[in-house]
Amino acid sequence: MQVYKKILVAMDCSPVDDAIIEHVTALALQNNAEVCLLHVVHSHTLDQDRALRERAEACLQSRCETLKARNIMARILIRSGEPDKEILQEIEGKDYDLVAMATHGHRFIADILFGSVSRTIKHKISIPLLLIGPKR
Repeated sequence: MQVYKKILVAMDCSPVDDAIIEHVTALALQNNAEVCLLHVVHSHTLDQDRALRERAEACLQSRCETLKARNIMARILIRSGEPDKEILQEIEGKDYDLVAMATHGHRFIADILFGSVSRTIKHKISIPLLLIGPKR
């Protein structure tokens, strides 16, 4: 039985992405699922946007090639804007079965002070959300 057919992976192109990619790879193989790797560039200038977009492109392309080498259908998507809004917009009207994200492992007080994209997402979507913390 195929539980997940299409998985959206929101990535921030940092070391915490390793944890979520490991889990998504296993899920995609078990379910013959397609994986979409999404990164949202959050910048304040055009130069910053260009530099962050290039970095994201390299990061996501590398991950996408790794997934494809495992015979997983994968694609990348890079957007600009507020991460939570862009992730929600990508989910809306699409046929994703699962959203997967890595968390930075903030504790309760840090979440309150810094906010959390994952917290916003979990309260606004109706499909499953897989949150994986960094390895300690």
